Amino acid sequence: MTVMITRPEVRNAVDPETASALRVAFEKFEKSESLAVAVLTGAGGTFCAGFDLKALAAGSPSRLSDDVDGPMGPTRNGPMGPTRMTLSKPVIAAIEGYAVAGGLELALWCDLRVAATNATFGVLNRRFGVPLIDMGTIRLPRMIGQGRALEMILTGRPVAAMEALQIGLVERLVEPGAALEEAQQLARQIAELPQGALRADRRSVLTQWSLGLAEAAAAESRGGLDVLASGEAQDGARRFAEGAGRHGAGISTGES
Repeated sequence: MTVMITRPEVRNAVDPETASALRVAFEKFEKSESLAVAVLTGAGGTFCAGFDLKALAAGSPSRLSDDVDGPMGPTRNGPMGPTRMTLSKPVIAAIEGYAVAGGLELALWCDLRVAATNATFGVLNRRFGVPLIDMGTIRLPRMIGQGRALEMILTGRPVAAMEALQIGLVERLVEPGAALEEAQQLARQIAELPQGALRADRRSVLTQWSLGLAEAAAAESRGGLDVLASGEAQDGARRFAEGAGRHGAGISTGES
């Protein structure tokens, strides 16, 4: 599924109505049995310039909403919409132009980031006294390290795409205009893989942070044993024994 923010007249800044629409879109994605991967992008050559400061200045509500149930327990919705949702399936950001302030936080919420070489990242809200409240202060240091994260957060300077790649803020760079196509192709590749083990491993990565080593290892084992009990691994082993996937060849499960 592709979700596109379409407010190009304000560089896809998110107002409360847009935040609600984003949350609803990803709730539908989570509940869908036919969708395996989502892509989040923005229209008009910009990913997202953050929360709409004009809406904030006019007094539009941007507070955290009530608790909502998610696949890994209750969460709260952030001002940008889905940033406090923990999905059971991956989301890929396709980034052109600016991914700044709350837009950076939306990109950090995604599992992977494909960015155009002309993309710009940064905590540009620093100039206006607007805090990060969509988990940017949590996800950014976990992704790029505390020192680099604090340098971005304290200075509010723009970060170019090549630097973002070098520090681990994005995973792939493409030519301008190609981010969405590349992200969708990557999504299809992921969707063709056996989903049980993929989602179990992803869940272990995402939930380990609050756990000790022994607890994290136990959680990983539980997820892996569930996959083994489902028969997915045995089916994959059988296909390998029959000659599929040798020497790095791709394997399609026949599912989408």
